[in-house]
Amino acid sequence: MLGVLLLNKSPGISSFKSLDPVKKALGTGKVCHTGTLDSFAQGLLIILCGRAVKLSSWFTGLDKQYRALICFGTETDTLDPLGKVINSAPVPQKKDIETALPAFTGTILQAPPSYSAIHINGRRAHELARAGIELEMKKRPVTVYSLNLCSWDPPHAELEIHCSSGTYIRSLARDLALSLGSRSHLSYLQRTRVGKFTLDKAISPGSPYIEETIRTAMQTLSPELFAQLEIPSIFIDEISAKAVSHGKDLKLLFKTIFPDNTIQYDKHRTLALFGPNSFAALIEQKKESWTYGYVHAAD
Repeated sequence: MLGVLLLNKSPGISSFKSLDPVKKALGTGKVCHTGTLDSFAQGLLIILCGRAVKLSSWFTGLDKQYRALICFGTETDTLDPLGKVINSAPVPQKKDIETALPAFTGTILQAPPSYSAIHINGRRAHELARAGIELEMKKRPVTVYSLNLCSWDPPHAELEIHCSSGTYIRSLARDLALSLGSRSHLSYLQRTRVGKFTLDKAISPGSPYIEETIRTAMQTLSPELFAQLEIPSIFIDEISAKAVSHGKDLKLLFKTIFPDNTIQYDKHRTLALFGPNSFAALIEQKKESWTYGYVHAAD
């Protein structure tokens, strides 16, 4: 099977391990997720299956939304509830937290946690950290679009966070606490949205008849799916679709693909091409010319 599956990852299991029931249900190892969730975290994983795994680059950069519970007063080495406590400090006041939040919105510089999947000299940072090697994690720009305090039950603050891909919520919690003269770690994290894909549409691994549920819940590569990626769909005839599926020169096909002209599509960097029966390809605009981004090769 080929397509996209929304999965509600359970806490206490790695994102990679969460793929096991999907692989079993579909009878293939050709399955990937498009953005890791920490083992302790839960929530939305977008899973690509079959040849759709080659579309991962169009999913990995999507913005994310989370609900996080920050425990102030103690910091763990992993910045999550699974680590050991390494620092403690006074718990801040609610008003101070509210005052500090605006400084952590917009584009900020953030150092990833030492216990993360970042590659350093060819090895994962968490592997080096567990080996006792001290790491200097370089700061990088991320964007926090919104950061709202939902509740305060000392020492726990519940936040709703909308951020760019690549933002570490554990680092955000650490840095927020440090700015308040405190320490913290995440005790709970749930991803509720990725781009326009939402958690309420995801299936749970513990559902009855999970294998049948997975097969039924698979989203095909449809115009509706690409619309959620803000990629417009263009419909072409069978002859053009066959040529596209074989990767024929786009310049020779443009008069058929774009019956009138290309002006109306200039603002889009990617377009999905559909033949009469199925998805054919993604094309991308690069340096004022169109090239293939992905070709759904003919069987």
